[in-house]
Amino acid sequence: AGVSTATVDRVLNGRLSVRAETARKVQDAARMIGFHAADLIARRVGADLSNLTLGVILGHPRHAFAQAVKHAMEGAARRVDGVVGKAVVTFADESDPPTYAGLLDDMAGRVDAVAAIAVDHPDVTAAVERLARLGVPCFAMCNDFAQGIRHSYIGLDNLRVGRMAAHMLATAGRRSGPLSLFVGGHRWNGHDLRETGFRSYIRQHAPEVAIMDTMINHETRQGTYDATCDLLDRVPDLRGLYCAGGGMEGAIAALRERRAPREVALVVNELTEDSRRALADRYVEMVISTPLDSVCDKVFALARGDGRAGVGGGAGQYFLRPDLYLPESI
Repeated sequence: AGVSTATVDRVLNGRLSVRAETARKVQDAARMIGFHAADLIARRVGADLSNLTLGVILGHPRHAFAQAVKHAMEGAARRVDGVVGKAVVTFADESDPPTYAGLLDDMAGRVDAVAAIAVDHPDVTAAVERLARLGVPCFAMCNDFAQGIRHSYIGLDNLRVGRMAAHMLATAGRRSGPLSLFVGGHRWNGHDLRETGFRSYIRQHAPEVAIMDTMINHETRQGTYDATCDLLDRVPDLRGLYCAGGGMEGAIAALRERRAPREVALVVNELTEDSRRALADRYVEMVISTPLDSVCDKVFALARGDGRAGVGGGAGQYFLRPDLYLPESI
């Protein structure tokens, strides 16, 4: 822990006051080495700290990304300094606005702040506004919503993400045919920005490359698989494909069945077991991944600091640098 034995003794026995940050170092070191009194130290540390309960609303529980965010948020709750953090995670079984609005309303009176990955819709904005009137700040993660009402957005610069994807497909594509892309739906602000960035890059730097009409996949594996199979049948010279949201597993499966590796360039978001294998097998050219630990740490830091001081003016944006994965970097 990098502290003296006397400090460890004070933390263990509660004899004299110790700074919260120092006590947390002792607690973490005790857990790491399996010290028999680690739970006692945790109780000593927590006794002098206030609680911070963060409600977290994520997408469908079967989605690997939602589970990865849950894991990262629980880790951030353990790491947050100066408070005893707790993440209360709930999942949206449907991606429709009333579902998200209902989950937001359910957080009232249960948590100190809310962080969500949700669609951008007037029903959701109204629910965020109701929380704001109760003094509960709401943070948008990865996909922005309720601008002007929510406290802050924390995630990637999705316009730039779309341009990154377009750059890779324009340079890595081995055919002269068109590009195509999937978005999850009409209310995902982040997907809209990625599409805008994608098209603006091609228009600026590769105007000779055609882009087909955007396809909606509702972030489902089967829907993306069926649509990709149909696309490959209709467009045999397809140059590249970008999945701006979920459902990439279906596109990967379709390419494995109907094309040789690297015959169609594919860019996807988020590193999962499926996308990692597809990178290794050369069915994916690049994965643009969200640094989830950094996102979740930032959310807890804001909820502990600015968020607890009151509801923000809605202008906060915190763009984090994406993690980029290529076949030779995994």
